[in-house]
Amino acid sequence: MMTPVRARPLVVEPIRPTDPCTNCEARSFSVCNAIEAKDLERLAALAVPLAIDAGRTFIEEGDTAEHFFNVTAGTAKLFKLLPDGRRQITGFACVGTFLGLAVSSTYAFGAEAVEPMRVCRFSRAKLKALLDDFPAMEKRLLEVASNELVAAQEQMLLLGRKTARERLASFLVVRAVNMASGVLPCSSRPADKVTLPMTRSDIADYLGLTIETVSRTLTRFKSERLIDIPSASEIAIRDFAALEGLATGLN
Repeated sequence: MMTPVRARPLVVEPIRPTDPCTNCEARSFSVCNAIEAKDLERLAALAVPLAIDAGRTFIEEGDTAEHFFNVTAGTAKLFKLLPDGRRQITGFACVGTFLGLAVSSTYAFGAEAVEPMRVCRFSRAKLKALLDDFPAMEKRLLEVASNELVAAQEQMLLLGRKTARERLASFLVVRAVNMASGVLPCSSRPADKVTLPMTRSDIADYLGLTIETVSRTLTRFKSERLIDIPSASEIAIRDFAALEGLATGLN
């Protein structure tokens, strides 16, 4: 199911904390942790912290790629525009995700907040100059770019070969693992509960399914005692091993 494009957002005003880097809760698992504490003042001087309301677009596909964005709170949905004005959701960015690593002069995707968000915006030109002095951070950014390529390949497999049950199981497994560490990708113990700030329509769009199929499959997972559904925005994982087996086609 494709989602119609919203109108362009209003200008987002920056917030001005006294020390955005030292006190950042996302620093421990974002690319910024490659910079030692003693050098954070230089990074903080480049960061423009922004508060973004739910439903606001902060990256427009096709716009000049002037900035990087580091997600420090909340979740965004990433999307590609179609020629007829519709858009296809291609992923979700959570805390610690670094956005805007475009190899061209324009952004290859759009990004919209699905809940209230905070991001740190960095000028591409200024950050590139800083990387000359901090090769460890440049290495982390290359790792992020590599991980994005792996995620794109996984998404092609998800949409091209997996059944509806396997797609939804894969989505829940990835969310559970990511929430355990707050970073993509990871190998930590999966979380027992998964928050879903995005709508069922967003999930359906991302998985290439209908809303009805997503709702029906979640209900079936519940009846099979794989999950519980305390609310529309939360899933409790009851049998992670079974979900993981289903996601990989082993069950």
